[in-house]
Amino acid sequence: MNAHQVTLHQPSDNLTKILATAGLTNQQQKYLRDFINRYSTRTKTSKQISQTYRPFLADDKNLGEFNLLCKEMYYPIVANRSLGSKIWDVDGNEYVDVMMGLGINIFGHNPSFIKEALITQLDKGIQIGPQSELVGEVAELVSQMTGMERVCFSNTGTEAVMSAIRIARAVTGREKIVIFSGSYHGHFDGTLIKANNAENNYSAMPLAPGILPNFVNDVLVLDYGNLESLEIIKTHQQELAAVLVVPVQTSRPALQPREFLQQLRELTQATEIALIFDEMVTGFRIHPGGAQAYFGVQADIATYGKIVGGGMPIGVIAGKSKYMDAIDGGMWNYGDDSYPGTKKTFFAGTFCKHPLAMTAAKAVLKYLQSEGLSLHQKLNEQTAQFINALNDYFSVEGLPLRMANFGSLFGSASVELADGNSAASVAMALLKYHLLDKGVHLLGVSGYLSTAHTDEDINYIIQAVKDSVEEIRLGGFLPPRAAV
Repeated sequence: MNAHQVTLHQPSDNLTKILATAGLTNQQQKYLRDFINRYSTRTKTSKQISQTYRPFLADDKNLGEFNLLCKEMYYPIVANRSLGSKIWDVDGNEYVDVMMGLGINIFGHNPSFIKEALITQLDKGIQIGPQSELVGEVAELVSQMTGMERVCFSNTGTEAVMSAIRIARAVTGREKIVIFSGSYHGHFDGTLIKANNAENNYSAMPLAPGILPNFVNDVLVLDYGNLESLEIIKTHQQELAAVLVVPVQTSRPALQPREFLQQLRELTQATEIALIFDEMVTGFRIHPGGAQAYFGVQADIATYGKIVGGGMPIGVIAGKSKYMDAIDGGMWNYGDDSYPGTKKTFFAGTFCKHPLAMTAAKAVLKYLQSEGLSLHQKLNEQTAQFINALNDYFSVEGLPLRMANFGSLFGSASVELADGNSAASVAMALLKYHLLDKGVHLLGVSGYLSTAHTDEDINYIIQAVKDSVEEIRLGGFLPPRAAV
């Protein structure tokens, strides 16, 4: 804390006014008031930090949509250490973490083999400017794992996707791209789009203020997994540089359209449209070779990040030489008359190929190679069993919530709830806060399992879900259990 520290007051009068005008029953109001006070007390230092630095820190980290009813709990948990499957917050509370760095930590927090490699590199220094001695080796490891011919590195996933699109446009000489609804490709203006339904022509419009229409004029937004989308791509084939795909979207993990992806590959290959797989989440998680290996589809370009960086910021662009040669002009040799023969596009970044990122990436890739497919098979099966147990419970309880998983990624498969402040929608918002209150750190109702999660951790999460549902039911936000 500093001189700008402020004093937090118990959320009493203002909260009472908010609850009174929300159409809640007396039972619901009392329960919500008591729970908010309990949660705010348990995580008081996280709340204090959020309030103290809000004048200086512009940040919307992992909070989701603002809900006036939950205003007094609208702040991130502030952590001060982590290890394995656990994190500890600044109030000393322990959590089983299933946010897992938004998908980064497939080995859990602070795995020793990455930590030791980073310490060794720190002792050598952080040489920015000269080439890291590990870059070539890491590129070769990525190529071996993914089957891609050539590789280059950026700082973030957003940069990797932005660069992949630029490469596709440079090589094909075309301008338009296809993006599928429900996908997220980072915060590059050219992909922050939504369908312009008013025009009814699959055109895109900016997702948020500050994004110029000109950035999205050359983007078509199609329905993912829908065979009609393939027909639209055929119609526009002469204009399309690329089709950009998140193979399994984190917002819809139940949608795993193998046949659609295989037909899309055939179509883009026949029409010389670059197929780009955005594998930020699925890469190195579902399979050592990512979603491409899992679905049996080889993209022209793929982008990676998260897991491969081992906790360090990284983006990876990998692909066929036909496309990746646009980065450096292509292959040539010393001692003969060869030279870079491919026209280049622009690619740069001060911190690309950062020595710490390369060090962590090498450690991750070597570890994955040594473990083989069994690591993913075991983790995927463990996650499937976890999700099945939750779904069995939701079914017995008659709750309108179903979960799905794609490997060790899991999330909501269907939530049939009304919008607004209905008791059911408030119940789903409360579920996240109840789980946090019981020591389960997550993002909404989605998350990731890691190899550090034990059966004990999973059983703890399941019991926390059950206890939370019971409490929310007692608060009047869920109907009474049906008599058997």
